[in-house]
Amino acid sequence: MPRMRHAILGPGGVGGLIGACLAKTGASVTLVVRPEALEQYPRQLQLESPFGNFTVPVERAAQVPPVDVLWVAVKATQLETALRSIPAANTADAIVPLLNGIDHVALLRSRYGADRVFPATIAGETERVAAGHIVHRSPFARLNVAGRARERLSGTLDQFQQMGFICKFIDDEATLLWSKLALLAPLALTTSAAGAPKGEIATNPRWREQLESCVREACTVAKAEGARVDPEVGLAALMSLPDAMRSSMQKDIERGNPPELDAIGGPILRGGERHGIPVPVTRGLVTMVERKVRS
Repeated sequence: MPRMRHAILGPGGVGGLIGACLAKTGASVTLVVRPEALEQYPRQLQLESPFGNFTVPVERAAQVPPVDVLWVAVKATQLETALRSIPAANTADAIVPLLNGIDHVALLRSRYGADRVFPATIAGETERVAAGHIVHRSPFARLNVAGRARERLSGTLDQFQQMGFICKFIDDEATLLWSKLALLAPLALTTSAAGAPKGEIATNPRWREQLESCVREACTVAKAEGARVDPEVGLAALMSLPDAMRSSMQKDIERGNPPELDAIGGPILRGGERHGIPVPVTRGLVTMVERKVRS
């Protein structure tokens, strides 16, 4: 079987985890980084994870090379700039975006073709603590990929599962994307507005009520968008997360980085408007986060 070639556009916490695990299984991995960072960027990825602590060699490039799979793992706020690294003649057999939110899928398909873009979601707490050094803090990593990618990515997902991932192909793309967003948005918005980890949100009556209401609003919009979601199942999943877990949005705000507020909260607000569904708690949380960013 030929050695699979992968490129990681955005080797941060998520992209670094994906790249390190792929390289560990023997795949060829190229990290696509900014031209000005290329010369100094490490030629290896170091991963600290419940899946193991190891260092693996990787290639580096300023543009996406010819590969079998391109994983797009940049922040939504960085997507437009990052796409300049993809040559017009890019021939990746599969483009797999791992971004938070919904709207990036249509954008990527408009540029690279619906037949090559396979949406995916990943759940877990990962962080790049230095260039090429990734810390995977949560005891799990869940990778769900659009069912249309089975033929092209079955072997790759098998390799992830051997590393410790929980992987699934999901045929309904609305369910795939909204199942994550309907949980991520409430968690990200409440932890960011409160400046507290999940455990403090869960034990504080005021913030827990906000979290639960936001989940129900998000699920109502998701159902109107055609997704199959259950708010009670979602709430149980959120409550089972580690108490120390913090959202990436919360970390971005603490570091003074632009948060993915529109990508994460925007689809719920816009979907509510499209379908005439009130989402006052979500709107209030978005406003709180906006004020915190401006302060």
